[in-house]
Amino acid sequence: MKYIFVTGGVVSSLGKGLAAASIGTLLEHRGLKVQIQKFDPYLNVDPGTMSPYQHGEVYVLDDGAETDLDLGHYERFTHGNFSQVNSLSSGQVFENVIKNERAGKYLGATVQFIPHVTDEIKARLQLATESNPEADVIITEIGGTVGDIEGHLFLEALRQFALDVGKENVCFIHVTLLPMVRAAGEIKTKPTQQSVAKLREIGIQPDIIICRTEHDLDDDNRRKIAMFCNVQKDHVVAFRDVENTIYECPLDLRKDKIDRLVSDVLNLKSETPDLSRWENFVHRLVHPSQKTTIAVVGKYIELNDAYKSIYESLTIAGAEHDTAIEVIKIDAEDIEQHGAEKIIGKIGGILVPGGFGERGTEGKILAAQYARENKIPYFGICLGMQIATIEFARNVCGITEANSTEFAKETPHPVISLQEEQQGITDMGASMRLGSCESSLLPGTKSYELYGQTTTIHERHRHRWEFNPAYREQLEAAGLTIASVSKDEGLVEIIEIPDHPFFIAAQFHPEFKSKPNSPHPIFSGFVKASLENK
Repeated sequence: MKYIFVTGGVVSSLGKGLAAASIGTLLEHRGLKVQIQKFDPYLNVDPGTMSPYQHGEVYVLDDGAETDLDLGHYERFTHGNFSQVNSLSSGQVFENVIKNERAGKYLGATVQFIPHVTDEIKARLQLATESNPEADVIITEIGGTVGDIEGHLFLEALRQFALDVGKENVCFIHVTLLPMVRAAGEIKTKPTQQSVAKLREIGIQPDIIICRTEHDLDDDNRRKIAMFCNVQKDHVVAFRDVENTIYECPLDLRKDKIDRLVSDVLNLKSETPDLSRWENFVHRLVHPSQKTTIAVVGKYIELNDAYKSIYESLTIAGAEHDTAIEVIKIDAEDIEQHGAEKIIGKIGGILVPGGFGERGTEGKILAAQYARENKIPYFGICLGMQIATIEFARNVCGITEANSTEFAKETPHPVISLQEEQQGITDMGASMRLGSCESSLLPGTKSYELYGQTTTIHERHRHRWEFNPAYREQLEAAGLTIASVSKDEGLVEIIEIPDHPFFIAAQFHPEFKSKPNSPHPIFSGFVKASLENK
């Protein structure tokens, strides 16, 4: 097995995740099989209990692992279908160490950061290796910035691991910032030099340095960085700000042939990549012939990362239809104050994403009503499905007090209620219905057609509340169609309104299954319907 470790320096948010994902893309196009994982130094066991304002969206894997949004980049940029093995936090590390100590597994030894904590980190690398024997390369991104105290143990573990498996099997890549000081009119390399010096103090010498820059990197700066950071000049790679879409990142890094550099460092024999299909996808994104507007009505609307996978899924579906997607971000509370018609207006489609809590829910209900009554394509995801159910019950069935027990515990008509198995649960972390579940699609529905007339689907979930089956017969009699139910429990998974151009709402999260050149079928159908809505 070959290993690539991606670290970051100078500042956060440099794009380490996109760099790791892009390298994965390029290596796959060279015919190699790639696994990517993320090591995060925060003490939360996982991001599942974090506010979106802290860490963006929670990305859910097939096995139910709640992970950092970078795992979304990894899965979209590669053919990977990852698991909890691909995500590790300091919280998990320390939790396992304490459990081992309580169980007596250290045989009475004094438990220390080295070797016990670093051994736990290395054990995850070994587990990833054993779990993926078909992989040629494992890429591991280390969250945070070199010099942060919380990340030091991870870097020490990597230093040890490189000795364990042999330096010839390890490639260290360090991502740094090359700031442009406009007053001086020049790029400054000193922050990169100091960041690499800090890394070398720990005992890690990077093999490749990726320089995040707004401008191109000339030979003088490459030479200076190479000399002071002890790398070859051609191993100093520019990672430029892309103009249009993050899917240009692999093409940008390919300009400096980073995939060949990595292959040389690791002595990997592979083919020259054929990126024509990826280039065609990017071309459709950058030069679409059509355009549609889609309103996303949420409560974290000012934070782009809160709905990251939804925006990417819309973009990917747009490329399939040669269509630019203009996303209109609408705060649900604004609708509550001013009404849906005034705030949303004329629009191609309306999407209500997932979320938790009561704030903004009445605005989302008004948005669903506006879409239903005005024949505007509507797509509800998770909470957006529950919102559509409540709206239909209130305004079509006449159940005016219909609600969810999440928002009104004492509602006389809980058309959305807490799952039976969720009753009495007090822990917040990893206690929801999580991960991939099998569902049956009903023939004759729009969803059945969108999925290519298959009768079985597997989709990822993250929720506590469900469609209340006690109201199913009443809602169906009023015209609501149940298009899919879970195989084991018979839980409602998709609802539709048949006499509508496009009104589909799903309890699961289809945004986690979209990939370039392979959009999720419901997203594809929604974008097509939005484009046709004149």
